[in-house]
Amino acid sequence: MSMFEQKGCALIARFNGEIVQVEPWGENSLRVRAVKMGTILDTDYALLPPAPCTPVIHVEENGATIQNGKLRAVLTQNEGGLCEIAYENQDGKELFRELGWHGALNLYARRFKPILGGDYELTASFLSDPDEKLYGMGQYQQPQFDLKGCTLELAQKNTQASVPYLVSSKGYGLLWNNPAIGRATLGANVTEFTAESTRQIDYWINAADTPAALVEQYTELTGRVPMMPKWAMGFWQCKLRYQTQDEVLTIARRYKELNIPLSVIVIDFFHWTQQGDWRFDPEYFPDPKAMIDELHEMGVRVMISIWPTVDRTSVNYEEMSERDLLIRTDRGLNVTMECWGMQCFIDPTNPETREFVWQKAMENYRSHGVDLFWLDEAEPEYTVQDFDLYRYYDGPALECANEYPARYSQTFFDGMKKEGIENPLNLVRCAWAGSQRYGALVWSGDVPSTFTYLRYQLTAGLNMGLAGIAWWTADIGGFHGGNVHDPAFHELLMRWFQFGAFCPVMRLHGDRDPHYKPLGTTGGGKVASGADNEIWSYTPEIQDMMSYYILLRESMKGYMTTVMEEAHEKGTPVMKPLFYDYPADKTCWEIADEFLFGHDLLVAPVLYAGERTRTLYLPEGRWCEYETGKVYDGG
Repeated sequence: MSMFEQKGCALIARFNGEIVQVEPWGENSLRVRAVKMGTILDTDYALLPPAPCTPVIHVEENGATIQNGKLRAVLTQNEGGLCEIAYENQDGKELFRELGWHGALNLYARRFKPILGGDYELTASFLSDPDEKLYGMGQYQQPQFDLKGCTLELAQKNTQASVPYLVSSKGYGLLWNNPAIGRATLGANVTEFTAESTRQIDYWINAADTPAALVEQYTELTGRVPMMPKWAMGFWQCKLRYQTQDEVLTIARRYKELNIPLSVIVIDFFHWTQQGDWRFDPEYFPDPKAMIDELHEMGVRVMISIWPTVDRTSVNYEEMSERDLLIRTDRGLNVTMECWGMQCFIDPTNPETREFVWQKAMENYRSHGVDLFWLDEAEPEYTVQDFDLYRYYDGPALECANEYPARYSQTFFDGMKKEGIENPLNLVRCAWAGSQRYGALVWSGDVPSTFTYLRYQLTAGLNMGLAGIAWWTADIGGFHGGNVHDPAFHELLMRWFQFGAFCPVMRLHGDRDPHYKPLGTTGGGKVASGADNEIWSYTPEIQDMMSYYILLRESMKGYMTTVMEEAHEKGTPVMKPLFYDYPADKTCWEIADEFLFGHDLLVAPVLYAGERTRTLYLPEGRWCEYETGKVYDGG
């Protein structure tokens, strides 16, 4: 009797209490799920429903195949009596395969280690090609662009975003479609994905002839960004923190006097009465509607910081706690963050939480004219990062925590869509697979103000784009440690500003030293502010340089519109590695310090202190240097 059977469009294998289901899920792709002693779960997580398609399935006594376009899975019974899967492209070339039995070693491609209570610690293992290159997987603060040889934590943290989609130089992509806490090992000897607590293996793979086609197929199934509004393509001004209504207006008026176009001004944290109140403190923002009306008259949009924290003294805490709209701890005191008090994080995996929080944002912010939201603390940033401690509406944090930032973005995306906003856009500090479809503009978090971290942002931004996050940016100048009087920081700030002019969004931000004293002891007055961080806050040379790049950015809006249209329509990253457009050029797969902004601009930022010249690689074609008009032959 064959252990393989066709069931509709799916291929099913049953071995030793395990059920493996392989089925088409979009063009040139397959979804693979496996459970132990149970039934396949229908949790889609990052994946959207696919368009119907008919695969070619062949079933024999000791094996079976399923082909969907350019991807074919070959299932066989190995020596250990288990199901083993290999994946091939349309030409029969093997792309990768699961780990084999390996005789006396008794290896398992899919390992289900039981956890008391019913879940499993689960590992999916694949043979590794030491010569392949791997990219994507989200944002990690490290110099490695090619991730081959890396071990990556699958967990969300400040400056780290797990978006587990891999792009291989061999012509396949793999999405680990599981929001559990875990790790990915991309070794020379094995490729493994591990979930610390979960119910089933779930991954999605696709095949294509180019990296661009892989990303386009992937974003077709996980979603694409809306069309970025033209106003968002300009310059955004931010600092830690504008403390009063008058200060916000003074800054915006100064930009207007200087005739420097300002797209967005940002009102950061602790403009509120208390965490979880989600409203302006009237002592420091007595008439927010009048403030925002004046900013709108100047052509400036307003972004407000939102924290997903609810303090125990908040006006909303009691109701949210009673209605189970907050994350819970499974043991000990029910506190998930300590930050000027004791707070619990909201639980956006609960639809009721999303509705409750959006209504508060509507009443207290949108009603005054706030245009977009800065979704901070989006990981969320637990004070104690022991994921076995927390429980969500969707289950234990170990099982589902990585989806948090996507549901947080969804809270505001869905609300803004209901209010008739055609293309919602919100800044958010973290992401998971599919976050892009909720208008998530991801920034890289509270990174240090150093040249080392400037270099890390380039690799992080490129890998985020390959993981489907087309809108990505970083705090220009870094967040921590920049002293406004330090010439060394001035050099870093200028180099970062030049890089920032060619990020999907250009936003000046940072916690600058020295700090100002707090204005008061309660509400919006109890937290200090960093030093001034506007273009005129430094030297005349810096102001001139920043003004030049702001105006250059403004002049690029026509070009940027076409770039943003492609991101919206095809999922193309706004900033992308050279190999995205030049996959046949082997050198382009090695380049980690240049990128393409759209298809026609090649950006080679200066990334080291004291550097006044640098070398770069030009792919095939004719390249014109913008500053001089000089033409170079590529290759």
